[in-house]
Amino acid sequence: MSIRLLKTLVAVADHKTFSAAADAVFITHAAVSQQMRTLEADLGISLFDRSRRTPELTPLGRAVVARARKLVEDYDTLVPSVLGDDGFSGEIVLGAVPTTLTGLTPLSMSILRAKYTDLRVRIHPALTGVLLSGLERGTLDVGLLSKPFLLPAGMAFLHVAEEPLSLIAAPEVALDDPVKILETNPFIRFNRDAVVGTMIETWLQEKGIRVSETMELENLEAISSMVHANLGVSIVPTSCVVNRYALPLKHIPLGDDAPSRILGLAHRKEHPKLRVIEEIHKALLAAIAKNAPMWQALNEDGTT
Repeated sequence: MSIRLLKTLVAVADHKTFSAAADAVFITHAAVSQQMRTLEADLGISLFDRSRRTPELTPLGRAVVARARKLVEDYDTLVPSVLGDDGFSGEIVLGAVPTTLTGLTPLSMSILRAKYTDLRVRIHPALTGVLLSGLERGTLDVGLLSKPFLLPAGMAFLHVAEEPLSLIAAPEVALDDPVKILETNPFIRFNRDAVVGTMIETWLQEKGIRVSETMELENLEAISSMVHANLGVSIVPTSCVVNRYALPLKHIPLGDDAPSRILGLAHRKEHPKLRVIEEIHKALLAAIAKNAPMWQALNEDGTT
């Protein structure tokens, strides 16, 4: 039995099919099938139920995957642990919500790369729910995401920023009352599968605001472009860093009781690269400190 076979087994568990696992570990479907039969022969047990069209892990197979995942993690961190570099060479996979990809994520990763030149960060964009699933399966090391209402067991969360939700509208919109704007303009909704989308929908219902929805998008840049074209208005998180490429839009606060999304880093508590995750957290905080927008600076000074 080799570590290569265990890595392929974990890939099958994570990606659900032999074909998807083959793409993930860069071998053919036939090679995955052969490796899994070799592993079953080595262990003397059946890892898969092949009576189905798509082979599925047996209960014993799932138990083996859990142990294999730990063995693979230990193997991948063997040399760094001996050399004492705490994982600051090689690769770490960072999941990030799309709203951070043009501001906070590149700013912070630039800071991290300048400090740790041998560390490679692979970035995987997705919504919070997908990122949490990836963290649980081990396909992601750490996730920059919106804090969910409930964190999965065994998961830690490092606070990064609080971003109040605000209304965005085209410069042509003359009104300044957010409720009147929402009730008299087409509404471009933030994806309700996202944590932020759920927060927006809850706030609208609590306020009894009826909107005329025209589209539902998950990409902040796409939403901003539609708003800039005066195709509607939207509610989005107010970025914790200055976006130098942002479109000229009206940003209108929702009021003193406006909800805020909590942005942070989620990771498994027993992750072998905790020191790297701590440095990513520091880089995020440093990026915010260097690029904080005016509203945040005022709030921190206590003058608003």
